[in-house]
Amino acid sequence: MKFTLSWLRDHLETTATIDQITEALTDLGLEVEGVEDPARVLGAFRICRVIEAVQHPNADRLRLCRVETYPDGPGGRMEEVQVVCGAPNARTGLVGVFAPVGTHVPGTGVDLKPGNIRGVDSNGMLCSERELMLSDNHDGIIDLPADAPLGARFIDWRGLNDPMVEIKVTPNRPDALGVRGIARDLAARAIGTLKAHRIDPVKGAFPSPIAVRIDDALKAKGCPHFAGRLIRGVKNGPSPDWMQARLKAIGLRPISALVDITNYFTFGLNRPLHVFDAAKVKGDLRVHAATGGETLLALDGKTYTLAPGQMVISDDHGPESLAGIMGGEASGCTPDTTDVFLESAWWDPITIAATGRALKINSDARYRFERGVDPAFTLPGLEAATRMILDLCGGEASDIVQDGAPIDTRRAYRLNPARVISLVGMDIPEATQRATLEALGFTLDGAMATPPSWRPDILGEADLVEEVARIASLTKLKGAPLARTLPGVPKPILTPLQVRERSTRRTLAALGYNECVTYSFIDQTSAALFGGGADAVRIDNPISSEMSHLRPDLLPGLLQAAARNQARGFMDLALFEIGPAFHGGEPGDQHLQAAGLLIGQAARRDPHGSRRLADVYDAKADAEAVLAALGAPARAQITRTAAAWFHPGRSGVIGLGPNVMATFGEVHPRILQTLDVKGPALAFTILIANVPYPKVKTPTRPALVISDLQAVDRDFAFTVDAKVEALTAVNAALGADKALIESVRVFDQFTGDKAEAQMGAGKKSIALAVRLQPKDKTLTEAEIEAVSAKIVEKVTKATGGTLRG
Repeated sequence: MKFTLSWLRDHLETTATIDQITEALTDLGLEVEGVEDPARVLGAFRICRVIEAVQHPNADRLRLCRVETYPDGPGGRMEEVQVVCGAPNARTGLVGVFAPVGTHVPGTGVDLKPGNIRGVDSNGMLCSERELMLSDNHDGIIDLPADAPLGARFIDWRGLNDPMVEIKVTPNRPDALGVRGIARDLAARAIGTLKAHRIDPVKGAFPSPIAVRIDDALKAKGCPHFAGRLIRGVKNGPSPDWMQARLKAIGLRPISALVDITNYFTFGLNRPLHVFDAAKVKGDLRVHAATGGETLLALDGKTYTLAPGQMVISDDHGPESLAGIMGGEASGCTPDTTDVFLESAWWDPITIAATGRALKINSDARYRFERGVDPAFTLPGLEAATRMILDLCGGEASDIVQDGAPIDTRRAYRLNPARVISLVGMDIPEATQRATLEALGFTLDGAMATPPSWRPDILGEADLVEEVARIASLTKLKGAPLARTLPGVPKPILTPLQVRERSTRRTLAALGYNECVTYSFIDQTSAALFGGGADAVRIDNPISSEMSHLRPDLLPGLLQAAARNQARGFMDLALFEIGPAFHGGEPGDQHLQAAGLLIGQAARRDPHGSRRLADVYDAKADAEAVLAALGAPARAQITRTAAAWFHPGRSGVIGLGPNVMATFGEVHPRILQTLDVKGPALAFTILIANVPYPKVKTPTRPALVISDLQAVDRDFAFTVDAKVEALTAVNAALGADKALIESVRVFDQFTGDKAEAQMGAGKKSIALAVRLQPKDKTLTEAEIEAVSAKIVEKVTKATGGTLRG
C-alpha cells in the first residue's frame, strides 16, 4: 500500500514529521517498507536569478552567468556565484533553479564540484527539468516566473515536497488498504486528529435506464449487495493535476478523469468502483455465475475464458466485467464517453480469490475484495464517487438502483480491562482502553464492544486486547522480575521429561552425533515399514503425497536424510533426532523418542589403521551411554525381541522386565533397500519416558561415594557351548555378590576351529574380568576365595559350562 503525505493529511490533521509518522506506522503493525522523500533528493535546489549573462570568452556556445542566490532561504543573505552555462535560454534576468557545489544531481548522478570550464571558474549549476528528473526536457534550463520567491526551495514552490510512503499490510488488516484507515490508526495513537468525512448525497434527477439484478444463487454469498446509477452528460478529460500527481506518486498511470476517480477511491477509501460506458451497455446488468466457456476481453487487453461458477456482470449481449476483479474492454470508458454507469458492490472474498487465482489476474480491486472491503460503505462510497464525478466531469445523476442489501456484520465482545492489563503487562487505565477502541471505530455499550464494519479481523476478546496493546505500543513494556508468592527456592520451570530431553540431546551431541529436525509427516510406504501407515494416522489434507501419515518412529526420517546425504557424497554419517512419534490418531497417542543412526566408518583414516566400519556394538554403547545419562539402572536386561525393522540376529532390546527402554541394532537390509540407503546402518531408539525415575528425588546430585580400600581384580575363563551368549555369563557373575562385585566385563573370547580342537566340538571360551570393591574393610584371602567360588558356581549353573584349568 502506497500513499503520499499530502493524501494522508486530507484525512489526518497533524503536524508530525514524516519520520515520526513512519516510526509510528511500523510500531502500529503497518510496517514501513520504504519512503521516497523528495526533500532528500531535491531539497538543495533553490530558486535563483541571473544578474548578468555574457558570452564566454573562450567558447561560442557557453554563457558566463553571475547568479544571485540565497543559501539561507528567502530574506536571508545574498550570495553571488559565477556559473558557466551552456543552455541556449540562459539570459540576464532569468529566474531559474540553482544547485550549489556539493549537490548530488539525480538526473546525471554527478556530485557537483568546483570546476574550471575553458579557463573560467564555475561554482554550481543552473538546472534543467531532466537534471531534476521532472521530465525529459533538456532543451534549456528551467525558466520560472519573475515573481518566484528567490531563495525558496524549488520543491516547495512547485508543490513537489510530498513524500511517498509504502507500507506492508498484513492480510488481517484490509482497512489499512485505504489512506483513511491508515489515518485512523495514527489518530488513535495521537499522531493527529482524524478529520470528519462527510458525504453529501446526490439526489437523483431521473430514473436510471439501466437496472441491476443479482441471481438468487449468488445473493446468499457471492454478491449480497450490488448498486449503481447512471450519470449523463459527463466530460471525460484529463483528471486534475493534484489527482494525477498522487496517482503517479504511488505508481499508477493517469488515464482519464473517470478512471482516475475510481482508482482514487480504491486507494483513498478502500472502496473499489467501476464505471461502464452506458452507451455500450445493452439492456440491464445482471450478476450471475458463468456457465462455462464464455469469453471476455478485459481492460488489460487479454481475453479470458470463464469456468463454470465464476462470477460475471453481463448485459443482454453477454459478459461485460469480471465481478470484483476487472472490467471489460467493450464497455470501458474513452475520451468520447458522455454517459456512464457507476457501479459499487460487495463481493465475497473467497469467491473473488478463487476466480482471480484461476484466471491469474492480479488487480487492485481483487487485492482488496479478497481481503475484505467494508460492506456498509457500498452506498456511501457510491454517493461520494458520484459527487466527485459531478464536480470534476459535470453531468447529471440518476436515482440509485440496487439489488440485495449490505451483510450484517454486527457482533460484540466483552472488554475486560483487568484481563487486558494482565495479558499486555502494562498498566493501561480502563478509560484509555475504551478511548482507544472508540478512536478505532468501535462502539462500546457497557462492557460490550462492537467492532466497526471495516474490521472483519476482530473475532473475539483476544482481538480487543491486541488492539489496545497495539495502540498503547508494546515498546513501552518494561522488564520486571516475576513476583515470588512463596519463600524459598522456586519450583523448576522444566518438567522432568523436558529435563531428560535436554540431557539426551547434550549426550548425543557429545558422542559426535549431528542433530536432525525432520517432519512429523512421512509417506505411507515408509510408515508401513515401521509399523505405521494406518488410516488412524492419515492426514486429511496433506501438504504432499510424501507427507500423508504421522510417523510411527523417528528412524524413517533419519534414514531418508541419510539417503539424501549419500546421494551427495557424504557416506560417513552420525545423525540423531529427538521428537514425538505417534502410535494412534487420538490426543495423547504419541510418545517422545530419541533415535540415533550410524552409517559408514567409525573413524577417519589415519596412519595407525584405526579406521573401521561402525558395528552393532557402537550403537549399543551409545544407547547405553544415553540411558546412563538419564539415570537408568546399570543392570538392565538385554533381549533379542527387537522390532521387525532391525536385523533379527544383530539387534537387541534394553529393558527392565516388560518395560522397554531402548532398542538397538543393525537396520534390516530390506528397509535399507526400500529407502535407497547404502548400508550397513546401525541405529538405536530410546523411549525417554520409559526410563524409571529415581526413587529419591532431590534438587541436587547425590553425594559422591568412593571407597579408599584397595579393589581386587580376578579373571575367570569358562568353557561353554558356542551358542551361549556372553551376557548370560556376565549377568550370572554380577549376581554372585551384588554388594561386593563392582563390575564384570568380557575381555576375551576363544572361538573357531582352534578352540574346538582344544575344548571339543561346539565349544568356546569366555574370559571374564571381575572387580571386587570392599566398602568397610580390606578383604582377606579367604573372603576373596569364597566370592570367587560363588562366581564360578553361578556362571557354571547359568551357562552349563565349566571353569577352564
